[in-house]
Amino acid sequence: MSNVAEKLAKKSSRPAQTKQVRLRLVYVDFWSILKLSFLWSIILGIITVVAAFLIWSLLNQTGVFNSINSVLTEIAGQGNFNLNDFASLGQVMGFAVIVAILDVIVITALGAIAAVLYNLTVKITGGVMLGFTNK
Repeated sequence: MSNVAEKLAKKSSRPAQTKQVRLRLVYVDFWSILKLSFLWSIILGIITVVAAFLIWSLLNQTGVFNSINSVLTEIAGQGNFNLNDFASLGQVMGFAVIVAILDVIVITALGAIAAVLYNLTVKITGGVMLGFTNK
């Protein structure tokens, strides 16, 4: 009985062996990359709009726009220039939305182009070698 117990104790004290597997990535699905890049670009567009709102709010609350208006009035004299006419909340948010829409289009197209280029270069390079472990 003691021999069996000793054998079990020795087995349990050994570290578990991890098996390593090396795989080669030879194909990237075009539609999955297109969907993934579209979702990432939507997320980036939302971040762009929110960041533009937060930055404009911060600059407005700290009085940066009023300081710039007073400096421009001192330099140019009394005129018809008012920074709030060019950088109002509506105009800033409109510009941010346009940039976000362009980002969605460009990033989605770049993701699709990257998938096609990867699939074409795999024929020359053989793909990317990936290592995985079972731990």
